[in-house]
Amino acid sequence: MALALALGLIIADHRFRHLDALRSGLMVLVYPLLYAANLPASLSGKVRARMATEAQLREANTALHRDNLLLQGRLQQFDALEAENRRLRDLLGSSFKIGDRVLVAEILGVDLNPYRHQVVIDKGSGSGVYVGQPVLDANAVMGQVIRVDPLTATVLLITDADHALPVRASRNGLRALASGTGTLNRLELPHLTNKADIQVGDQLFTSGLDGRFPVGYPVARVVEVRIEPGKPFATVIAEPNARLDRAREVLLVWTLPTTAAQASAGPGALPQPSQGAAPAQAAATQAATQAPTKARERP
Repeated sequence: MALALALGLIIADHRFRHLDALRSGLMVLVYPLLYAANLPASLSGKVRARMATEAQLREANTALHRDNLLLQGRLQQFDALEAENRRLRDLLGSSFKIGDRVLVAEILGVDLNPYRHQVVIDKGSGSGVYVGQPVLDANAVMGQVIRVDPLTATVLLITDADHALPVRASRNGLRALASGTGTLNRLELPHLTNKADIQVGDQLFTSGLDGRFPVGYPVARVVEVRIEPGKPFATVIAEPNARLDRAREVLLVWTLPTTAAQASAGPGALPQPSQGAAPAQAAATQAATQAPTKARERP
């Protein structure tokens, strides 16, 4: 009877999703435990920050001031390039839509199952998070949301064996599929022939062809290209740019629907965050990004 009940619950949850409401309610109850488990690390960081000496604070302030000046100078160049890009696209008669809205979230927990690469963040449906939403860290794409609860959400990392996303090489625009391997620092590019123009060191960016991940965000760097005689496809291994095992904060991105012109533009210009995006845009994006990116949620 226990076995029959267990199988019935698995089928009801995986096939018909009848237990989503129950799971959301349980996550609300478990949230205080997740918060309490994360509290020591948060408090220790605050204590270390308060114990910093005056000399360290002055040195850090000087370094931040210098970096701020450098970033301000680069930002002026980016503004000029963006304006020029707009003018060129207007001349070509193509649309130019950028301006993603982002939200910072903190990682509350990590799935300890070695066969799953998932993390739990402290933002849920109450903050507008939706299933399929892209998740980034300060360096590159981390993954996408696969489950949303009122106060938390579960993120599937790009290295999970059940995840894949379309990418484009920055050197020559070669399109490929970056699949997770189950190893935290390893992605695989399957189905590339032995004659494909791919080299060690090539940077991979999101192509936007899946309609879910925005165009032009960095994903990984090719670290190995192995051609074996007698096999039609080469073995291509890439290393993710995101710090999947170290990041504590992530960025949730609300993207505009990707147009064909944007997808063909390549990774030349990264979408810039926009603070003025309306919440209605997130709902429209959610409806436009229901096509799967080959990420399958486990029962």
